[in-house]
Amino acid sequence: MAFNFIRAAAAGAAMALCGTGGALAAVNLPALKIDKTQTTVSGLSSGGFMAVQLHVAYSATFAKGAGVVAGGPFYCAEGSVTNATGRCMASPAGIPTSTLVSTTNTWASQGSIDPVANLQNSRVYLFSGTLDSVVKTGGMDALRTYYNSFVPAANVVYKKDIAAEHAMVTDDYGNACSTKGAPYISNCNFDLAGAMLQHLYGTLNARNNATLPTGNYIEFNQSEFITNHGMATTGWAYVPQACQAGGSATCKLHVVLHGCKQNITDVQQQYVRNTGYNRWADSNNIVMLYPQTSTAATNSCWDWWGYDSANYSKKSGPQMAAIKAMVDRLSSGTGGTTPPDPVALPAPTGVSTSGATASSMAIGWAAVTGAASYNVYRNANKVNALPVTATSYTDTGLAASTTYSWTVRAADANGAEGATSTAASGTTLAASGGTATCTTATNYAHVQAGRAYQQGGYTYANGSNQNMGLWNVFVTTTLKQTSTNYYVIGTCP
Repeated sequence: MAFNFIRAAAAGAAMALCGTGGALAAVNLPALKIDKTQTTVSGLSSGGFMAVQLHVAYSATFAKGAGVVAGGPFYCAEGSVTNATGRCMASPAGIPTSTLVSTTNTWASQGSIDPVANLQNSRVYLFSGTLDSVVKTGGMDALRTYYNSFVPAANVVYKKDIAAEHAMVTDDYGNACSTKGAPYISNCNFDLAGAMLQHLYGTLNARNNATLPTGNYIEFNQSEFITNHGMATTGWAYVPQACQAGGSATCKLHVVLHGCKQNITDVQQQYVRNTGYNRWADSNNIVMLYPQTSTAATNSCWDWWGYDSANYSKKSGPQMAAIKAMVDRLSSGTGGTTPPDPVALPAPTGVSTSGATASSMAIGWAAVTGAASYNVYRNANKVNALPVTATSYTDTGLAASTTYSWTVRAADANGAEGATSTAASGTTLAASGGTATCTTATNYAHVQAGRAYQQGGYTYANGSNQNMGLWNVFVTTTLKQTSTNYYVIGTCP
């Protein structure tokens, strides 16, 4: 099912591509003329929880509002998958709404998220199907109560009178309304995307029901903003003709977040093309941004319980920061003329490592003329969630007694990266209390021995929670124990 990310392993055949036209090569996300006060977000299921996270944590950016379908309160899971699958989805009576409100206020006072005062003028649209068997309506009731602490009641619409299963609801595409199944888009004779956008933005022009121009769909290079962390190498956007680079129109921006098992690999372009958003976008100059998870994410879900980062719901959360960076890029244009190609920045020099501990390493480099920030890569994977403005960075969460390699790339004001530096290697110190030990065994045997655990058909190392692959007797993994009940994937020196 779209949201059953723990109870069953990924299954099901790929869906046929919907919409016309083939995909072109991915391009860098363009800088467009966007009214930054008109930026909104919506999402379904894990995307609904993620939409709440973005709305609350980046309330200065998404102050206009949010739409949430089958989601729940901010930080509902409190970093626990048990809470996520229990109280947040199946048993919502246990959601501690007042505690979550208190946490929100505390984090805002600490600067981990934007000030909650930004939410005062937001508009919020909530939807829950009466037949939703995955995220119970009680979870959305709790979200309504949560928003009561920050958003005026008059600014909130809550629709929960349609007999819909767990899905994005349309008025002309998808499964029968009471059906639960891929692609988790259902024809319930209700234009949910249009209802959300009209509440968030007010009166809009009638939607364009004609076939939309294929050229308005853009597959963009998402790896500019993040690599790994459960996100795909490319994302999608729908850019109306008047909003494209060189156009004179000032446009709005809406971020659309799919649910679990709904990314491009899972359902191809059905969520991007057939959920109803783009028809309203085309006639109202609204750019639609469709970030994408990868199948490396747990059941292709967005991180709303901590499978990727303990800071998943804060501004520093890797997925959160990446989507914010995409929004910033799209909103950085001035219109009128096509912006010139960026000047490629040279590779940073003098990259070095120092200050090794059992779990961290400091990386330093020389400044690059023209650079606005830098990105650091460990073994070719980007490790910083936010742009690094200094010429040093401390990489944490490393395994003891392990050798790593780091490179650095400079980035300009639009986030475009330059050349990759020469690599610098470093080895972390041994863990206190002894030398690390390694065990090579099947994933099944690791779980039986207590070195790992399984959930959703996959195996995860105890302590580090690294994904080891499928839970069976065929996949073999080497685990290094770096401290009591803490294991990482690797080998011993």
